[in-house]
Amino acid sequence: MSSSVSPAVSVRGLGLSYGPARILDDVGFDVAAGEVLALLGPSGCGKTTLLQLIAGLLAPTTGRVEILGRTVADAATGALVPPEERGLGMVFQDYALWPHMSVAANVAFPLEMRGVPAAARRERVLAALARVGLGAMADRRPSDMSGGQQQRVALARAIVAAPPLVLFDEPLSNLDPELREAMVGEIAALVADLGLTAIYVTHDRSEAFALADKVAVMRAGRIAQFAPPEELVAAPASAEVAEFLNLGCVLPVEREEAGWRIAGTAMRLGTEGPQAPAARLLLPGRSIRLVSTDEDGPRAEVLRTRFRGDGYALTLRICGTDHEVQVSTPRRAEIGDVVGLFCPPEDIRWFAGAAG
Repeated sequence: MSSSVSPAVSVRGLGLSYGPARILDDVGFDVAAGEVLALLGPSGCGKTTLLQLIAGLLAPTTGRVEILGRTVADAATGALVPPEERGLGMVFQDYALWPHMSVAANVAFPLEMRGVPAAARRERVLAALARVGLGAMADRRPSDMSGGQQQRVALARAIVAAPPLVLFDEPLSNLDPELREAMVGEIAALVADLGLTAIYVTHDRSEAFALADKVAVMRAGRIAQFAPPEELVAAPASAEVAEFLNLGCVLPVEREEAGWRIAGTAMRLGTEGPQAPAARLLLPGRSIRLVSTDEDGPRAEVLRTRFRGDGYALTLRICGTDHEVQVSTPRRAEIGDVVGLFCPPEDIRWFAGAAG
C-alpha cells in the first residue's frame, strides 16, 4: 500500500497447520480503512479459516495479524488477543441469535459486554435497528421473524458498537436466491453509508463483485489473485482463476507450424500467443460472438438456449471437446445447431503451459 496511512487490517505470512496438514500457507494482504475485502473461493479453500484467524477464534502457526496498527496475533511471539478484545463486529452464516431473547436484547449484547449504561444501550440499539429497517421490531423474538429479518438483526448487532472492522462469514448462504440478491444490495448500501471496513467471506462471485473494493481469490490455502473485481475479470492471473470465476471457456491449445490448434481437434486459432509448445487460453464469454461456420476459428454445438427478455443465453460445447461456454446473443439458436465463434484477439487471455 503506497499511502503513509496505516491499513485498518494487515496480514503478513499467515499460516495454519494441523500436524503435517497445511490449511493456510503464507497469506498476506492489507485492507484500507473504509474498504471492503471479499475472500472468495470454493468450499475447503481456507477462506473461513482465514476469517477465524483474523477474529481471534484460531491461533496462527506462522505470521501475524494487525488491526488498526495493533498486533492481535503473532505466531513468533505467541501474542494472541482474544476475540472480545479486538472490538470486531461479526455476522455469521447461521445468524447466531438467541431465540429466547428479544431482538433488542440480541442487538444490545455487544454493548453490555462493553459496560455501556442501559439508557445509552437502548438509544444505540434502536438506532441500529432503524438502520436495517427493523425499528418497529425491537420487542419481537427472532424465532418469530423470517430469515431475511433475522439476518438484519445480526447486521444490527454487528454495527451497534461502531466497530473498526466487521467480519461477514457467508451471511446470505441460507437465504433463497431472490432474498439473497436483495440482501446483497442492502448490505452494500449499509457498509457504504456507515463507511465500514469489512471482510466478507463468500463462494459466490456475484456477491463478492457487488460488495467488495478488492477480492482475494483463494485456492488450496493460498491467495491465487488479489485485485479489484474489474481487474479479475479483465486480467485473471491464471487459468484456474478464470475457470473458478466462470469468465468463459479455457481451452488447451498446441502450437503447430501454421499456428495454434485446439488440443484434440483440427480447429486452428491463428499465430498469436506465447512462445511455448502448449498453452491454455481464455475465450471470455462477454467477448464471444456467433459467426458463420465458413469462417476460420472454433465451432461449437448449441446445448441449451434460454430467452432472457432482450436476447438469448446459449450454452455451447466446443466441438470435439468437453469444454462449454455461455454466450449471449440477440438471435435464437436451436439445440443441436453448430455455430462458429469469434473472439477479438485483444480480448483473448493466454496462459503459458499445458493443463495440469
